[in-house]
Amino acid sequence: MVINSRWTVDIPRSSLQKWIFGSATEPLADTKSFIDPENPDSNYITLSDYRLLSKRVALGLQKAGLKTGERVLIFSGNNIFFPSIFLGVLMAGGIFTGANPTMVTRELAYQLRDSGASYMFVAEAALKTGLEAAKEAGLPRDRVFILGGNTPVAPELIASTNPSPGVQGKAEGARHWTELLVGNRSQAEKWSWQEPADPENTLCCLNYSSGTTGVPKGVMITHYSYVANSVGVVYINNLDPQFQEKQKRARMVCFLPLYHAYGQTYFVATMPYLRTPVYIMQGFDFVKLLTYIQKFRITTLACVPPIVIAFAKHPAAKKFDLSSVESIGSGAAPLGLEVAREVEKMLPNADYIRQGWGMTEVTCTAMAWDPNSTEGSSGGVGEMNPNCKAKLMALDGKTEITKAGERGELWVSGPTLMRGYWNKPEQTADTIVVDGDGTRWLKTGDISYVEKYEPGGIFHIVDRSKELIKVKGNQVAPAELEALLLENPDVNDAAVVGVTINGEELPRAYIVRNPTSKASEQDVAKWMEGKVTRYKRLKGGVVFVAEIPKNPSGKILRKILRERAAKEVGDSAPKASKLA
Repeated sequence: MVINSRWTVDIPRSSLQKWIFGSATEPLADTKSFIDPENPDSNYITLSDYRLLSKRVALGLQKAGLKTGERVLIFSGNNIFFPSIFLGVLMAGGIFTGANPTMVTRELAYQLRDSGASYMFVAEAALKTGLEAAKEAGLPRDRVFILGGNTPVAPELIASTNPSPGVQGKAEGARHWTELLVGNRSQAEKWSWQEPADPENTLCCLNYSSGTTGVPKGVMITHYSYVANSVGVVYINNLDPQFQEKQKRARMVCFLPLYHAYGQTYFVATMPYLRTPVYIMQGFDFVKLLTYIQKFRITTLACVPPIVIAFAKHPAAKKFDLSSVESIGSGAAPLGLEVAREVEKMLPNADYIRQGWGMTEVTCTAMAWDPNSTEGSSGGVGEMNPNCKAKLMALDGKTEITKAGERGELWVSGPTLMRGYWNKPEQTADTIVVDGDGTRWLKTGDISYVEKYEPGGIFHIVDRSKELIKVKGNQVAPAELEALLLENPDVNDAAVVGVTINGEELPRAYIVRNPTSKASEQDVAKWMEGKVTRYKRLKGGVVFVAEIPKNPSGKILRKILRERAAKEVGDSAPKASKLA
């Protein structure tokens, strides 16, 4: 049974950049869009300069030889110039693809080859890796642009006609990115980009994802889908009768990586459209985040679960004034209800912490909460975004689930759905199912249930289908056990995986212990026994670790832990390890 969104909204058929700015040349406000929190008075980019700098990057790339449809890769962490480079690629007719700046040479070379990137921007700190990967992928060094060095503060750079390149003598054939801006300021002021003739089929980015399985794949997102995603987010926000008033004092801080869909869609597109000032952190530091919230009176936080957990568990969180925070959203991975409630108690002026749901394959966001909802903290991830719909399928992929509360794989559809995986038709066919009426459904791989089978029904994400642990035929969701473990004051963070011992799969927990705790691993396992049914007990063991491996969006890297567990106590482990 299909559950439709309660809302249908018009989606402009335009480029992403036109949706953000309205036009290429009409005057824009000089309000600040992006601010360096370490140098807020001198290093910032206004809305009008955001457009101007993007146009200058576009003209520079076209002059350098970028052709329509070619890919440009950014291998960098966050900085206030990142959004202008992103939109500059789009304005030039190119397609953006971003790479995690912690990648090693092999990983970066794979993405360069797989995307067929013609140009690359590289953070100076990652230049060695970038140049090695470029060589491995056959990308000429004169098509590599270096970010960083002695780049002037933004107002000086944007005002300059001929900015001085930095990192001289160290580039080994690569160029500093400011060379793209030389001599084109006056031209850029009058220049208009060419609007795509068919936004529904014109790609704007390849955000890489592992999808529901396998190696990283380029997710093909069109201008139309990107705009549709942001239009849905804006529409939901505007349902709040106080939203316009709240916007007058709205401020956000960006610590989510801008190469990733979550941070990118919010801070490159949606927040500039809403004219919300954003303080961009170059690297994540929790105490600095707390400092910025207090100093700049941040009102809204877009989070991932590890950050919310830090608010609950980190002792520094109680030493700062967080009274400016009015709302917190969490996405990218499941968040335990008790953790959410604990953080809400720390924020006297905030609404309930709301979880949303999305995937790179649906641009970013597909479920959110109506701000007028009177429901308190919930383990749910909200209802379908405007223009979107969903259904739940049994794991056989053929039987539709029609009963509220019954679990199944979540399938979603809507205008934000990817065109497919770049140059991977087989993986696309495995992930997207086309109905007889032509509706394209994304098989998300997430196990979910809905409270009511009707528009507005609240969905709950149980776990990834491939991550469920099968104990004597019973399904055990790691996310459920992790949420319970985080209720234990001895536990700062937790991850649960399955491990096969004597032919039987069992839950095994890796725990970051509270530094003030004296509890043993056995104490944690015993505590858990009183919280769950027998087959969910941690019979695979409990292990204390220094940290839980996670990707930058906060998802637990379970593959690493599964491999570790197999070596430690699995059937393939040495006998001595199993007896330890």
